[in-house]
Amino acid sequence: MSAPPMADGRTIVPRRRAGRPSNAVLDRTHITTAALGIVSERGYPALTMAALARQLGVSPSALYNHASSKQEVLQWVQEHVMSGVDSTGFGQVPLREALRRWARSYRDVFAEHAPLIPVVAVLPVAGSPRTLRMYEAVAEGLSTEGWHPERIVPAIVALESFIFGSALDATAPLDILDPGQHASALPVFAGALQAQRATGAGPADTAFELGLDALLTGMLGPA
Repeated sequence: MSAPPMADGRTIVPRRRAGRPSNAVLDRTHITTAALGIVSERGYPALTMAALARQLGVSPSALYNHASSKQEVLQWVQEHVMSGVDSTGFGQVPLREALRRWARSYRDVFAEHAPLIPVVAVLPVAGSPRTLRMYEAVAEGLSTEGWHPERIVPAIVALESFIFGSALDATAPLDILDPGQHASALPVFAGALQAQRATGAGPADTAFELGLDALLTGMLGPA
């Protein structure tokens, strides 16, 4: 039914009822995106269920109807981020190339989400099927090449430790190693730094490729 006209002929248009959005707008995707935004912009300590509810424009009780805890939200975030890691090469291309492709994509994903590294690095993986499938793909790739079972998990952890560190390095200021006024007292280091800059290559990328080559050579032997 349309609103009745006023005495001067104008029509009263009902205003939209004020208040929080309907709970129907809440789902795992919206919650995950909002949580990722909080962590990326303000860091992990800023992520609380109350802050997440404010970000979503809902009450905490409404949020708890969809996510039981901050831990569950973090597992959703982990699942979302890990979806960008490429582990499809195992069983499709030679092991060295599969590991290289995996490591590069893993590093690039977390370079984009560096604030998550301290969280994901210690988050139990039981709630992240994507992470578990990734581990299975890498483990199967190593196993197929004859790796002894007791060496597989340490190899994955060693590579992950390097990848997480490289992802953090990728976000560091370009002049982080500049010795400044102490350069004259450090002729070898300062000269090496200048030589690296002269190549025009990104220092973080160069360091990553050098380290990855060293790890893969140590694990698999010379290429």
